[in-house]
Amino acid sequence: MTVTQHQIETIRSAGTDARAILRAARSTLPGKVAVLSSFGAESALLLAFAAEIDPAIPVLFLETGMHFPETLQYRRDLAADLGLTNVRDIPPAPKALEQRDPSSQLWAFDPDACCQLRKVEPLNLATLPFSALITGRKRSQAATRHRMEVVEPDGEDRIKINPLADWTAEDIDAEMTRRNLRRNPLSLKGYPSIGCEPCTRPAGENDDPRAGRWAGQNKVECGIHKPA
Repeated sequence: MTVTQHQIETIRSAGTDARAILRAARSTLPGKVAVLSSFGAESALLLAFAAEIDPAIPVLFLETGMHFPETLQYRRDLAADLGLTNVRDIPPAPKALEQRDPSSQLWAFDPDACCQLRKVEPLNLATLPFSALITGRKRSQAATRHRMEVVEPDGEDRIKINPLADWTAEDIDAEMTRRNLRRNPLSLKGYPSIGCEPCTRPAGENDDPRAGRWAGQNKVECGIHKPA
């Protein structure tokens, strides 16, 4: 199903309120919307909004096989807290892993290829039934995201919707505190952005929030999101 310009404008007309955007997306594209979540440092807020509107909305979690144990436990606990009933673990294809990363060391010498194998390709397959993918990205997270729109194209037939685009880290922290939302335990240990364990480090207090991702390498995104 190709998303029409009229449908895009209908979603945009919801304004900047995250819940209004989610409601507009769900009503404009019924059954064709999924949430993408890393269950990372700030994921709980978007998932809480989604659960309020539809606890059965599909939530896609890229189970790369290299997550921190804390993240995997958090994925289970937070889904239970919020009553989310349709969280889907999306793994890489076993045959592709066997052929291209049999020793699970691809991340060490070609992180782009590792992300392609463990994130990009599985997500491309998992999102085939959907016309819109809701993400928790914010403009404040990184220089690569500072021009990101609330609704943006994602290839020829799909859109990405970023309901929290305008939110700052302070806004999210305050709202998570107000709602008493469970936090990824790594976020309390100096990890403002949390990805796969081999490629994630704590970030300094004054660093870009994503400075701990692929630290020391010329890489800032995994490939599932294109810089705006």
